[in-house]
Amino acid sequence: MKVWLNGTIVDGQDAKISVLDHGLLYGDGIFEGIRVINRRVFRLADHIRRLQISAKAIGLALPLSATKIQDLVLETARALAEDEAYIRLLVTRGEGELGVDPATCARPQLICIASQIRLFDPAKLHQGIAMVTVSVRRPPADILDPRVKSLNYLNNVLAKREARMRGADEALILNQNGMVAEASVANIFIVRAGELLTPPPNDGALEGITRDSVLRCAAMLDIPAHQQTLSRLDLLAADEVFLTGTGARVVPVGSLDGETIGTVAEHPLTDRISDALAAYSREHGVPF
Repeated sequence: MKVWLNGTIVDGQDAKISVLDHGLLYGDGIFEGIRVINRRVFRLADHIRRLQISAKAIGLALPLSATKIQDLVLETARALAEDEAYIRLLVTRGEGELGVDPATCARPQLICIASQIRLFDPAKLHQGIAMVTVSVRRPPADILDPRVKSLNYLNNVLAKREARMRGADEALILNQNGMVAEASVANIFIVRAGELLTPPPNDGALEGITRDSVLRCAAMLDIPAHQQTLSRLDLLAADEVFLTGTGARVVPVGSLDGETIGTVAEHPLTDRISDALAAYSREHGVPF
């Protein structure tokens, strides 16, 4: 693991920040999860653009320009020297007083972490992961807007914890209206009669960059794809269900709440999308 911190790249165990950093104390900060694929940083400009939007939404001034942020991300990836990796880019409010007032924080703290990536077991991906519907609900956007990738992920953590405690791999999170929002750290797609359907952002789904890439791949493959409000029953009745996220990319779902989704170990459209995304990723990354 390599970490860019205060202009210097260090090993993970040597990276240190203040215990009075408001990112640590209050989750006051933002982040991006970015994938390295074949020694290319995937859609880096889009990630930095989304970081800028998140910063503006919480009134946080980024300490560096977009160009300099891109340079330090590439520098950190280069230091790790892995063909496949995960990058966590985060900005906290910085060190301040004990108390939530952000005015006590003198300057933001930018950190870039590059790490080897852990993926699902191939056998698990072949048969599809197990999901359960959790009791944790996605807050409405006027309480916690999913378009802001904040450091406060307690909602997601509790959802994942409940899923694990119930023996599942991943959580299905519903919104306050009982409709599908997303998984704990992934967007959700279903396949129905040859079409792709995914919940819209106003149902609590993050506008994920991998999600967007899948929609682009679907268009290139002439696969109809739409954003649509989905229920738990829509997932159970689907021909296929898959998740998308920065780390694992495309992950087929084999069961929901103990019920099999489609035909076990057969997810042809999911496989087509996964292959197309792999090819797309090789063409849309910044080399380092």
